[in-house]
Formats: sequence, structure tokens, C-alpha cells
Amino acid sequence: MREGSLEPPVRHPLAWQEPDFYDLAKIEAEMHRVFEICHGCRRCFNLCDSFPRLFDLVDAQPDEMAGVNPADYKQVVDACTLCDLCFMTKCPYVPPHEWALDFPHLMLRYRAAELKAGKEDKIGAQFTETDRNGKAASLAAPLANAAARNGLARAVLEKVAKVDREAYLPKFNGRTLVLRAAEDKPEVNRRAPAFGRKAVLYATCFANYNNPEIGTAARDVLARNGVETEVVYPRCCGMPHLERGDLARVAEHAGTVADALLPYVAEGYDVIALVPSCALMLKFEWPLILPQDARIKTLSDATYDVSEYVVDIARREGLAPGLSPLPGGMAVHIACHSRAQNMGQKAAEMLKLIPEADLAVIERCSGHGGSWGIFKGNFQTALKVGRPVARQAVSSGKAFIASECPLAGEHIVQGMERLDPAAAPEHAWHPIQLFARAYGLA
Repeated sequence: MREGSLEPPVRHPLAWQEPDFYDLAKIEAEMHRVFEICHGCRRCFNLCDSFPRLFDLVDAQPDEMAGVNPADYKQVVDACTLCDLCFMTKCPYVPPHEWALDFPHLMLRYRAAELKAGKEDKIGAQFTETDRNGKAASLAAPLANAAARNGLARAVLEKVAKVDREAYLPKFNGRTLVLRAAEDKPEVNRRAPAFGRKAVLYATCFANYNNPEIGTAARDVLARNGVETEVVYPRCCGMPHLERGDLARVAEHAGTVADALLPYVAEGYDVIALVPSCALMLKFEWPLILPQDARIKTLSDATYDVSEYVVDIARREGLAPGLSPLPGGMAVHIACHSRAQNMGQKAAEMLKLIPEADLAVIERCSGHGGSWGIFKGNFQTALKVGRPVARQAVSSGKAFIASECPLAGEHIVQGMERLDPAAAPEHAWHPIQLFARAYGLA
């Protein structure tokens, strides 16, 4: 038997439509097998809090894993943020190794079984309804944003919904990205080397409802480079539902989004996702959930992360002129769900295309973990996990702090404020916003 594998990791489809997928006894048996291997290896000790929790459980028992109560497995599951870094970057025993570990998808399977058994946080589940929440909050954006920053309202939210009163909550915008795209279409630069390309931007719930400036910056940069764009947002990619194990809802979302985007693909459009978590869903998670669906495979093959797409233009046709240096330099955080796409540091590659680029690259988990990091009991752990990132951001001394994941970016700023308030910027940027700024477009 091989000690470890140096081959590229291979992921197997999720058998979520089979009864055995939800059999708790079989799940716990597989968890025991996997945890035994993890305990003997411990390469993931410095990733999310799942592994310290697991190792503490094992180390507290004189007979190690044999003495761990399966009822305690849940605390390991609850700490997993599905960042996929253990699978993609650390574990030597993932497929094609014969031990075939897939820790994140095992945690996902446990959550799916809990959900099927009716064991779920009914209030916490409301946060996964991003489209409903986004539409409602966008209609009353000033009121929603004021409440998110009001001490009394946050205290009530903490008591009722267990959202930590100190955790950053994203603002909502009354003018969604879809609305802005319908009102204002940037002029395409016909002299650009990449003129003739066409791309449809999948807005994502975050860029549509919370930060449309990400999408506006992407459209402006692409138009400068000769790319005609459309903006489409049929619904959320389903990542929040994936986090709670609701795979049927994810499959439903995948079908709706695929049906909306595939007509553009048929007309020669590339698909660009503005947030790496959503790109990961379209490229990798959906094909594992619906492996026999030809629509999903076609969409996966056509999808780019926005930074990946700009770098592709630079390599194939060359960029349009007009980029200028950004004084003060930039520090860019490479998000976990970007790394899980196995495409390299595309945000860093893109920002290095800016003349005289003064760039610090931070490649480590921010600790936020999607919606996981906002809840009471998780937020302080999220800050602890992300402290090395915040420390690197502070020591970089750069004028601009950016992250491919908008929530991670603001979480890093919160960490910086606790280390050195004077070094913390007012807010974090998305890399495409900095690129637009270098073009003089923002």
C-alpha cells in the first residue's frame, strides 16, 4: 500500500439519491475510518477548527479513536466550512489513493442525513434563502443596513438568530446589478485585441443584492477589452443549501441556472461567475451532484472565474492599453474556493498585469467560512483561524486590501482592526474592482 499520493485529486460523484447515503450507521462507520486516518496523519491541524476538535476528542481517550463516542462526531461536522482545502491541498490520501478520503463531502453527507431526519436549525436555515432575503432587503435597503449596524437590533438578532453582534453583515443595495445592467450598458472597445468575445456574467446573489459594484467593475473592464457582456441572474447557485446538506435544493437551483445560461453558451458566450464560491459550484460541485446531466457538464466547461477570464484574455489576445499603477500597493487574499478550483492564483496573476504592481499575496484561509463565521460561537473562532491572514495584511503595509471572496475580505478587515486599528482600511475590495481602478474606470 502506498504511503501517500502525488497524483492529482479525483472527486467522485455524490450518491445523494441512494438510500445508503443517509444511513447514519454507515456514515458513522465511514467517519470512524476517516477520523482514524486523520488522527494518524494530522497534516490538516492548521486548517479549519474541525481538525483541532477531532484531535482533542482523540487525545482525551486512552485508547484513542476507539474511545471516541460517535455522538461527539457532530462537533467535528459543525466546524467544517466546506472550504475543500484539506481535500485539494493537504490530504495525501484522497482518490486515486486506495484510502479514498474526502473529508468535506463526508461532513456534507452527515449534514444531509441530519436534514433528512428532520434535525436542523429552523432559524439558521432562513439565512440560506438568499434570493428571498435579498429581494426583501433590497426593497428597504437603507432600513436593513441601518438595522445591521444598530447595537440594539444586533443584540436582538444575536438572541433570536444566534448571529454574533460583532460579525460583519453585508450591506444591501436597492439598485441590484441586474437593474443596473438593464439601465446602463458600457460601450465595447472595438479596437481591443479581444474584440469579438462575448460573455454572460452570472451575477451571483452577493453581487446582485449586496455589492453590484463588483459586477459593474467586471463589465467595464471587459468592455474596455472588447468583450460584449450580458448580466443574468435566475437564482442563487445553491451554495448556502449545500452548506446545510440540502442537495435536492442545490440540484433544483442548478437546473434553473443552467436553463437560463445555456442559450447564451449556444450563441458563443462564455460564462463568468463573479464570486469564487459560485464559480466552484458551477464548475465542480454541480457536476458531482448531477453527473448524468449534459446541461450541467456543458455549463461547467463554459464557466470562468472573473479573474481567470481576464488572465485568459491577457494570455490569448493581450489586454487593451490604459492600465496605470495603483499607488500604495495591494495585498490580495486568495480565497479558499478559488484555490479549490485548482486554477492557480488567478487574482494575483491579474493584478500583476497592472504596471509597477506592488503586490503582496496572502494564500491562507480567512476563517470566515461562508455563513459559518457570522454565528455566535463561531465568530471568535473564525477570527482566530484568520488571524495569520490579518497579520500578513497588516504587515504588508499596502494601501488596498482585496479578496476574491467579499465576505472573507471584510472579515480580514475586522481581524486587522483588532491587531492594529490604524492599519485597517475602511473596507476590502474585490480584485476586479482594483483592476477597473487601474484602468481609470472606478
